[in-house]
Amino acid sequence: MVGETVVVPSDSEPVSIALDELVALETAVWEALRAGDAEADERLLSDDFLGVYPTGFADRADHVAQLAGGPTVEHFELSDARMVAVSPTDVLLAYRADFVSSAVGISGDAATMYVSSLWSRRAGRWVNTFSHDCPALDPRRADVP
Repeated sequence: MVGETVVVPSDSEPVSIALDELVALETAVWEALRAGDAEADERLLSDDFLGVYPTGFADRADHVAQLAGGPTVEHFELSDARMVAVSPTDVLLAYRADFVSSAVGISGDAATMYVSSLWSRRAGRWVNTFSHDCPALDPRRADVP
């Protein structure tokens, strides 16, 4: 992944996961979407998962339910990863996702999003507790900061 950055607040304890491990966990979520693997998707998300998307809010059941019709992603590439340690057991991963959808009605559509995912270590394993997807805009637009 190009542009990798790790930010750890100076007054915090060391985080117990490396950036490449965190990216591998996030990649596993995307692989579940690509494979249509609802069980893997559910296993990677916490019971109290919250997603914030352009279409609204989603909980874990909503996220998993999108796979009822099969895969939703045909191809994906994650880049420009950045990790911020919130605590020794909570880390925020922010990155760029370029992907091609395979969902019914939008199959073949290419898109780019910026994603922030909060991963928390619970009961000895890392789970995704929060995700926010922000569609990428053309940086040449005058109304973009």
